[in-house]
Amino acid sequence: MCDHHHPKPRSNDPDLKEIEKQMDRREFLTKTSLGLGAMAFGSLLGMDKAFASSPNNPISGPNGIPGLPHFVPKAKRIVYLFQSGGPSQLETYDYKPKLQQLHGQQLPDSVRKGQRLTGMSADQTSLPVTSSIYKFNQYGESRAWVSELMPHTAEMVDDICFIKSLHTEQINHDPAITFFQTGHQLPGRPSIGSWLNYGLGTDNENLPAFIVLVSRNSGGQPLYARLWGNGFLPTEHQGVQFRSGKDPVLYLSDPENFDGQDRRHMLDYLHKLNAVQNDTYGDPEINARMAQYEMAYKMQTSVPEVTDLSDEPDHIFDMYGEDSRDPGTYAANCLMARKLLEKGVRFVQLYHQGWDHHGWLPSGIKGQCQRTDQGTAALLKDLKQRGLLEDTLVIWGGEFGRTVYSQGKLTATNYGRDHHPRCFTMWMAGAGVKPGFSYGETDDFSYNIMKDPVHVHDFHATLMHLMGVDHEKLTFKHQGRRYRLTDVHGHVVKDILT
Repeated sequence: MCDHHHPKPRSNDPDLKEIEKQMDRREFLTKTSLGLGAMAFGSLLGMDKAFASSPNNPISGPNGIPGLPHFVPKAKRIVYLFQSGGPSQLETYDYKPKLQQLHGQQLPDSVRKGQRLTGMSADQTSLPVTSSIYKFNQYGESRAWVSELMPHTAEMVDDICFIKSLHTEQINHDPAITFFQTGHQLPGRPSIGSWLNYGLGTDNENLPAFIVLVSRNSGGQPLYARLWGNGFLPTEHQGVQFRSGKDPVLYLSDPENFDGQDRRHMLDYLHKLNAVQNDTYGDPEINARMAQYEMAYKMQTSVPEVTDLSDEPDHIFDMYGEDSRDPGTYAANCLMARKLLEKGVRFVQLYHQGWDHHGWLPSGIKGQCQRTDQGTAALLKDLKQRGLLEDTLVIWGGEFGRTVYSQGKLTATNYGRDHHPRCFTMWMAGAGVKPGFSYGETDDFSYNIMKDPVHVHDFHATLMHLMGVDHEKLTFKHQGRRYRLTDVHGHVVKDILT
């Protein structure tokens, strides 16, 4: 090995010189565990090339990977309103009038077709068909059927594309939510927002490209930060959660008796230390961490501004509903999402828990709709009136649907519904999708898909297509295999596109 492969000192700073002195070749071999073979490879190529970007894993800068988007996108940004717990399609958007005649009768074996049940209803001796106690009506020029529980969303049906034939492979919450957010039922894969951040980057210098909002005190199934994590992608592509309260982003504020200038000096010196580490080890995570530090510094100014809703006029609060004045509620987060989209944030993920109604569904889902319906519709209206809906994709939906049969005892006023992955309803609105349109059909029991099934991977492929990304081409090589959001499946649902 020749000495010229060892990095030269970058500074006359005595502390940095000492660090560089300690990082000799023997220390490098010991700490990195690369071994003599890797060092030999590095000597042939040069360390910069040994650790450089490759065609399989190109380095993604602030503006994404060169060559992306693959084609002209119809959507510039996405807001995904994820309804955690599995909203019942039978009480919201999938109207099944024949169930009133069959109410209380046993679910026919010809309909169930041996589908597995969860442990919560597998031991039931009776699976009684249960019609919704809530009325449905048709709205708009599209004459879409919507439950009386969703009066505000009903006003927007001519802007919405309903997909009534979603299906998933997962029947329990955690793997089903993980599947929807990462394309795989097991933890460890990058989330949707992380893939888009990695591929497309951001033109916003002061805010993350991927921001997460979680409704406060909504209860229900737990959510985990890995749902918006970067998986095996570089860490700067993970989602950043904004919270309600004094500190929207944890650890962003300066420590007591520090000011912005102190933080700037600290970051400048830390940058020098990390530069030495990067030149020595060539670990891309070092640059990722440096980028995160710089973003955090910029966010000290940008976050308080964007999270301050006090400058919104009264008529906007009235449109979103009284809850929008209460930080952290679903309605307030919908309003916050609009502000973030206006500021150039590419992907906003809003999580709302509490849709898991195994029992007492009539009262439970009524409360959920009251907390979410107005805020959802207001976000669509707000984006539309500002000219943003035409290039913003809005998504609403959960991880699976609910069963047509009652879980537990069926009475005149009460029933529950178990998990149902075989068919359920989601909707999209805005950039590139057909407005006032319904796609896919289920049987009279909303139990099986009769026409135009849409798998989770199809949903992901379509979402990425609208952002100008070919889902088969955006890949990352990890542990010897090229991974993508849609795994090895998925096709673009072209029939719902304009």
